[in-house]
Amino acid sequence: MWIKHPYFKFVTGAILFLILIYFLNLLNILAPFKTAISTLFFPILIAGFLYYILKPIVRLIRKIKFIPEEVAILSVFAAIAGLLFLAGRLFAQKISTQFSNITQKLPKQLKETANKAQETIDKHDMGMLSVNQLRQEASSYLSGITQNLGENISQIASALTGATTVLVVVPFVLFYFLKDDNRFIPFILNFIPKKHRDEGTKVFQDISVKLSGYIIGQITVAIVDGVLMYIGYAIIGLPYALLLAIFVTITAVVPFFGPILGVLPALVVALTQQPSMIIYVLITLVVVQQIEGNLVAPLVLGNKLNIHPLTIILLLLVAAALYKFIGMLIAIPLYAVVKVTVLDLYQFYKNHKKTA
Repeated sequence: MWIKHPYFKFVTGAILFLILIYFLNLLNILAPFKTAISTLFFPILIAGFLYYILKPIVRLIRKIKFIPEEVAILSVFAAIAGLLFLAGRLFAQKISTQFSNITQKLPKQLKETANKAQETIDKHDMGMLSVNQLRQEASSYLSGITQNLGENISQIASALTGATTVLVVVPFVLFYFLKDDNRFIPFILNFIPKKHRDEGTKVFQDISVKLSGYIIGQITVAIVDGVLMYIGYAIIGLPYALLLAIFVTITAVVPFFGPILGVLPALVVALTQQPSMIIYVLITLVVVQQIEGNLVAPLVLGNKLNIHPLTIILLLLVAAALYKFIGMLIAIPLYAVVKVTVLDLYQFYKNHKKTA
């Protein structure tokens, strides 16, 4: 009978499990687990990204004889610390100055720009616009920004404290990720029947290859985007070019929408300059995206994920609605993991069916 079919049993078990989770959540029994997951999420996420970036370097050093694993990892950490120290000596003062200027001067410059716009409207008003209403809206908007900034000071301080904690924990998590990476797959395989361990090994290896290729490639593309945007900002004479380019580098880790999000602060700064500066910023974005799309991305990423662009866009839209920027950051790698797993398992199923 259909009720005895394994598929029906699997679906029934899944539904009962979800119902159990729902009632446990209502009873607030899962609160400690939620706290634990939220606390560990960011350190593990950041360490996971860094693991795939540093793994090839550590393995290359391990090939040298007489170098223990711990020494190889610590030498990579020391090299990164040295690079960060050198970058700090070269750019820290400039970044600090630009950050201070943009937080202190930009609100005043935006207000001056708004006043100039109102004066222009006053001169050319043909009865189509209510200047007083626009002035009230602008005034209300600026006061709202000021109030929100004051209310969010404690949240900003809390976020900085949390970020500091994450930065302290991440090196330790990353160290053990790199040290025990060869033991992870065998440990997981212990929970799989022996007759399926070869197939399980292939699934985990395929997942690792896909994640490694995507993460390394996307971060490389993001760095190239940041460098090119900085060059473009410097050429057009946009203030705070270095700080704005760093922001582009951070957001460009997300494909498609990342560079667009990254250029929004530059457009705000351009509003305080001559009107043509907005056009120059947009032209810079288009040129950089053409270079990335036609040269950098095909060379670095190739077709490693084999995901249709429309699928990526839809995934990013849903992830952004659910979990904002973090959702967009992990949506594509998570989809790649699920896709590789399903395809491999389906292939194993077909092979077993043929041999049966």
